Amino acid sequence: MQIRWMTIFLDFPIHQFGPGVEFWRRVTGSRLSAPRGGDGEFVTLLPSTGDAYLRAQALGSGPARLHLDLHVDPERRADAVAQAVALGASPVLRGGEHDVLTSPGGYTFCFVPWEGERAVPSPEDNTRLDQLCLDIPPALWDSESRFWSGLTGWELHPLGDSAFIRLRQPAGLPVKLLLQRLDDAGAAGGAVTSHLDLAAPGRATLAPAHAAAGAVVGPANEEWTVMTDPLGRPYCLTGRTP
Repeated sequence: MQIRWMTIFLDFPIHQFGPGVEFWRRVTGSRLSAPRGGDGEFVTLLPSTGDAYLRAQALGSGPARLHLDLHVDPERRADAVAQAVALGASPVLRGGEHDVLTSPGGYTFCFVPWEGERAVPSPEDNTRLDQLCLDIPPALWDSESRFWSGLTGWELHPLGDSAFIRLRQPAGLPVKLLLQRLDDAGAAGGAVTSHLDLAAPGRATLAPAHAAAGAVVGPANEEWTVMTDPLGRPYCLTGRTP
């Protein structure tokens, strides 16, 4: 299976959809598409250059979360689902415009048809949201890391800190995938969660700008600054070059 493109979905409770989307539109320098869906529950955050890779939806129930769409050739979707299930994924919804599954650790992802996306957006003011970090409890670390490597076909590359593994993915995709081993079961009852990372060499000055948009600035070290968006969702500003 070849992953042609990746999209991050910001999923909001319906009463938080408007302010949540506005915050992320502002800090990513995006424009908003026209709403889609029967109740206008979907919107795309459009970059100034390149193809979109960040979207949002209003949920009928449940807390704010993130999920990942993997774009594959339309004729390969059924094979992709079968491969995911063989590796331990659980189907949630099949058919239509997307197939919804959960990883062995309970993380939601979708297979969607590739529509020719290939132009990775340029950074805005030397900053770009470019990484999804899966936060994995210790009990799920081995099975979840094997799952994502097997599903994508990408090799695991441990970083200097053994708590992090990067997937060696091909060039031309808008989002990096990073795995983080948590110290405990986490805040989701032992399930896998995720957070967003922005490559932001100027994070010392960017953090106050995000705070002015409604975020809360948290702890910082030499590599990243922990932030919380206005709805309580954590994310990081990292010192990486976008």
